[in-house]
Amino acid sequence: MTVETTGSTNGRPQGVDEVHILWISEGLSCDGDTVSVTAASQPAIEDVVTGLVPGLPTVHLYNKVLSPTLGGEEYLAPFRAAARGELAPFVLVIEGSIPNENINGDGYWTSFGNDERTGEPLTLNWWIDRLAPRAWGVVAIGTCATYGGIHAMAGNPTGAMGLADYLGWDFRSTAGLPIVNVPGCPVQPDNFMETLTWLLYHAAGAAPPPPLDELLRPQWIFGRTVHEGCDRAGYYEQADFAKDYNSPKCQVKIGCWGPVVNCNVPKRGWMGGIGGCPNVGGICIGCTMPGFPDKFMPFMDMPPGASVSSLAAKPYGAFIRRMRGITNGTVNKEPKWRHNKEALTSGYDPRYRP
Repeated sequence: MTVETTGSTNGRPQGVDEVHILWISEGLSCDGDTVSVTAASQPAIEDVVTGLVPGLPTVHLYNKVLSPTLGGEEYLAPFRAAARGELAPFVLVIEGSIPNENINGDGYWTSFGNDERTGEPLTLNWWIDRLAPRAWGVVAIGTCATYGGIHAMAGNPTGAMGLADYLGWDFRSTAGLPIVNVPGCPVQPDNFMETLTWLLYHAAGAAPPPPLDELLRPQWIFGRTVHEGCDRAGYYEQADFAKDYNSPKCQVKIGCWGPVVNCNVPKRGWMGGIGGCPNVGGICIGCTMPGFPDKFMPFMDMPPGASVSSLAAKPYGAFIRRMRGITNGTVNKEPKWRHNKEALTSGYDPRYRP
């Protein structure tokens, strides 16, 4: 399913000249997504903020790690203004999973600033309740914010969930946009910046809204599996499987979930096109998926079904590998007519000419 909506009249996007990005990482989180995004290069977050990307609106970024302020009320000022309806348009970025504050007992699970009147901590949920309905767009960054992630695994005491679970999967921003989910643990830096840039071009009226799948992920990023972009996929076809983590061969029998996980990291790399879990010997543990981590544990065990699929591939793969080996040996030899003798033996025969 493709989710395509537009914050416009007559189906045509209405451009804005200025956008504020209110980035709250006070969800249940390690701030790894913020740290990851600092490594982006397509485009770099610095280029977006400083106006070096042509066609984008002026961007004002409020992120605690990247903020030039001293923190405190100076940092909170734009968030408070937006909550009062005095700052627009803005994109709300949520990092970290959303706890269930209805089961917090006498305390709270996570907070962001204090109530100006009482001095009591303001929960993340309080901010989401006030900011999301006023936001031009809402983005969940990282698997914790998109689907709950590590904090939402079985047995957790917080009732943690993803942003769409909290706001509702049918949520729409003031621009008519659904939540944009960019999962990853942490998020692949260019995946997020590319998605954010597309969203900003849409805000400028220069692009349609980004196409999303039924899980609200960017289709062009998460439309293929790890296996389809993996450097090791050819070994799977030939039933040539790694037995340990030092091998360059397919790792499906030592715990890799790549054939069933939607992620582009092996093809895109991690920083500057380099890296990506299977590319550097790491198995895929499904960190971009809604079922992570519970449905992928224990991480180092062979995935269910891998023994059946690898067994089925074995006779075919062994035959193909043998045939390709023979052909490889043949094409690794030069033709016999390449020599320095007096006779021409290439088969050249001009007798057909008149």
